Amino acid sequence: MSVYDFTVTEIGGEEVSLSTYLGKPLLIVNTASKCGLAPQFEGLEELYKKYKEQGFVVLGFPSNQFMNQEPLSNEEIATHCQMAYDVSFPLHEKISVNGDEASPLYKYLVEQTGNKKIKWNFTKFLIGKDGEIIERFSSMTKPEKIEDSIVAALAA
Repeated sequence: MSVYDFTVTEIGGEEVSLSTYLGKPLLIVNTASKCGLAPQFEGLEELYKKYKEQGFVVLGFPSNQFMNQEPLSNEEIATHCQMAYDVSFPLHEKISVNGDEASPLYKYLVEQTGNKKIKWNFTKFLIGKDGEIIERFSSMTKPEKIEDSIVAALAA
């Protein structure tokens, strides 16, 4: 099993199989627009723009599980992220990342990285071209600190 076995719902309501991204490194991130770490959207967007022509994709998954920091509707999230941070990478419908209600994708990501709960918004999972998890990064890891790992994943 890999991340390519999951189907997710984009913020506009369209279901998409992650197998669409077969052969592309992914950075899967749980986001929140009202979080103190929300400026990371800018760094994520910079990485996406810099490497998307080489196949790299950032996938944002808004979650309201941490101190109500994503109170917006899906439509409001899309508008806010585009207006405030110029986000062009794919955003998905709001999900849960922990507990019984966690999305199947996040249950898998957590299980495959030692069953450590998602501690906060902007936890990042770098996925290789083969759909396997390369590394999990904490919320506090700024996007620019992941760039070398992304370059290595693109070269693999």
